[in-house]
Amino acid sequence: MSDAAAGTPESPPPSPWERERPVRARVTPAREPLSRERIVEAAFVVLDRAGLDKLSMRQVAAELEVAVSALYAYVRSKDDLLELMYTRLFAGFTLPEPDPDRWQEQVRDYARSWRWRLLSHRDMARISMAHVPFTAELLPYVEALLAIFRTAGLPDRIAAEAGDLISTYIDGFVLEEGMWQDRAAEQSGGGSLARPDWREMADEMQNYFASLPEGDFPHLRALSGVMVTDSSDERFDIGLEIILRGLASYLPDREA
Repeated sequence: MSDAAAGTPESPPPSPWERERPVRARVTPAREPLSRERIVEAAFVVLDRAGLDKLSMRQVAAELEVAVSALYAYVRSKDDLLELMYTRLFAGFTLPEPDPDRWQEQVRDYARSWRWRLLSHRDMARISMAHVPFTAELLPYVEALLAIFRTAGLPDRIAAEAGDLISTYIDGFVLEEGMWQDRAAEQSGGGSLARPDWREMADEMQNYFASLPEGDFPHLRALSGVMVTDSSDERFDIGLEIILRGLASYLPDREA
């Protein structure tokens, strides 16, 4: 049965003056040029997905869909890449002008902000602990932190150690958070890195300490309700406060 018989008009033949149009070539979108910035961004993607132990130049190249050899025109080695990632973490990070009357508040703000920057990427605390901020790009941050301590009036010997002490505290705290996060992900049987249920973990540990024999563990039992909290933010702030009060004790003849 023809289309016409079916009530559907047939397509007319091409007119004699209609030119045959060439088939439109398929346009492949231009690939974004490779750069050091793109390599670092891809490295963070791999880091967040697979973790530091599985981060490799080959994995980064695969993420960018380029040959591994192409990366070495911009990055010397994996260690060089990790240093670039560490430096990138400081982008947009600022420290205030030193104020001797607010030095503790300024250090609290610095510590909290740096902790959240480390938490923004998986295993970043491990990378931070393996690098020192003594490159040309990062020395201004060290200078600004030391200025807060010296302007506050801390003795030079104490000021010289204070920056490293607080940085080590932040790195170690975030490293512990990351370890618990990885453990929670493994126990859940999935690859999700959602924050662990700190309340559940705290309850389990508090109940365990409270159940210990009082004759053998009187202090653990007595402190069982406050020894472990369900808030990592609270734990971080308490530890930071202990450090700040210790530093303040070195101020000569001045109220901290």
